[in-house]
Amino acid sequence: MPHYPFQLVDVFGEAPFTGNPLAVIALEADQDTAQLQAITRWLNLSETAFLLPSRSPDADYRVRIFTLDRELPFAGHPTLGSCHAWLALGGTPHHPDKVVQECGAGLIAVRRGTESLAFAAPPLIRSGPIEPAKLAEACAVLGIGESDVVAAEWIDNGPGWLGIQLRDAAAVIAVEPARSHDARIDIGLVGLHPPGSPQAYEVRAIFSDPYGGLIEDPVTGSLNASAAAWMLREGHVTAPYGATQGTRLGRSGRIRIEQDDTGTIWVGGRTATLFAGTTREPVLC
Repeated sequence: MPHYPFQLVDVFGEAPFTGNPLAVIALEADQDTAQLQAITRWLNLSETAFLLPSRSPDADYRVRIFTLDRELPFAGHPTLGSCHAWLALGGTPHHPDKVVQECGAGLIAVRRGTESLAFAAPPLIRSGPIEPAKLAEACAVLGIGESDVVAAEWIDNGPGWLGIQLRDAAAVIAVEPARSHDARIDIGLVGLHPPGSPQAYEVRAIFSDPYGGLIEDPVTGSLNASAAAWMLREGHVTAPYGATQGTRLGRSGRIRIEQDDTGTIWVGGRTATLFAGTTREPVLC
């Protein structure tokens, strides 16, 4: 029976075991969606990525990204972790200065730095004001009043993020969200650190699991990409800068935001393989 390379990659961590873990499995050919979903649920991480040969001549590899209950067209920490794993397995990109990933959202460029990787933020698929009823629902989930909200809007680039800005980073860290909710919701919190701080703002990601529970992601690339576009547009920050996430969970996620001359936002961070091995061909019994 064939064996497939398997890596556990720490993404966005300031040091090992401080970021967001990602399972990456390299497959020779695509598998049934139900199989890949079952593997992801068994591993029980926020996301699992499956590396595949590219279908596009312009891409270096293809990836399918799964959460515990669905496949995503794009997600940030799986993009950086998948690129890291592909390079660690000996992948040679078509271009010396970048890697091109094929995923459900299309082709995503990843830049290679000396100590980190950075992906080009994809466009939003939903933006604009949040409906009053939805904002009230989100505030109830977070245990805050609507008067605590500085600004709110859709910042969805794939996972479904509803962006809420609070008065500062301390207010974000202090939020005590509910443990369950009877409908799916994906909330991204943002709060600025005090002027002069080494990092610009704190981010938290609160979202639904498959069973009605609410969980928090340690460090979230997709949310940081859309939050960066939001904060830059509103003039709260000037690139390049850093953001923090995972503080409430005892993690020290560090996200680097840059913006090039074309206006493209790049979301970067450190990546490291902490465990590696092989897995047998996925078979459901």
